Amino acid sequence: MKVHIIGGGNLGVSIALGLARFSKNNQITVTRRHTASILHLEELGITVSTDNKQRIQEADVIILTIKPYQVDTVLAEILPVISNKVIASGVSGLSIENLQKKIGDSNIAVRIMPNIAAQFGASATCISFNEQHSEQAKNIVTLFQDLGTAPVIDEKLMDAATVLAASGTAFALRYIRASMQAGIEIGFDWQTALAISAQTVKGASEMILAENIHPEQLIDRVTTPQGCTIAGLSEMETHGFSSSLVRGIKAALKKIKG
Repeated sequence: MKVHIIGGGNLGVSIALGLARFSKNNQITVTRRHTASILHLEELGITVSTDNKQRIQEADVIILTIKPYQVDTVLAEILPVISNKVIASGVSGLSIENLQKKIGDSNIAVRIMPNIAAQFGASATCISFNEQHSEQAKNIVTLFQDLGTAPVIDEKLMDAATVLAASGTAFALRYIRASMQAGIEIGFDWQTALAISAQTVKGASEMILAENIHPEQLIDRVTTPQGCTIAGLSEMETHGFSSSLVRGIKAALKKIKG
């Protein structure tokens, strides 16, 4: 596919890197007002430009990874030169209905919510689209399946997906940092503690994805009667480990909804 990414920030660059590394036979263009910080993408065969319209007429899909306040300006620039394009928006808070109104009936609006793990082929990219555009949206789903998982969800859950999949990256990293700190307290240097903590989280995630079972079933495998694991879990829950995480996710969603 020919993929045109407008917005070469953290998310846009992560998607471009992921597509270059894990998805075959794509031609990728990334645009940004100032390109000095992303010129390294050219080493992977990615076209970098300050011109949002460069090669855009050839694109099979246009991905918007820009700020909400930039949407109208960018669309005013590109709409006169495109038609019959799939426009996949990663813009927070921009509904499919509003985007479709802005781009007109000759183009197709799809909403996506990837995260920056896309560059490692490990994003959880939630995707929504109108039913009448399901055939055209299949290419978007296929594209992001190469970058991790790509569940199709009801658009009303997209704000929740933002918290669970995008903000969730920060929440998971905070757990790893806390685990690393505990590792230092019990005797490891920080590099070793970090390596163990990060690999342990990766292993737990891979088991969940591979076996598709409830986490408690895997917890039971490593929890023996009167053992150290159950002692640690009990202490964490006494201090609100699970409940504080749930409250944090709900607080983040409340912030999005205003």
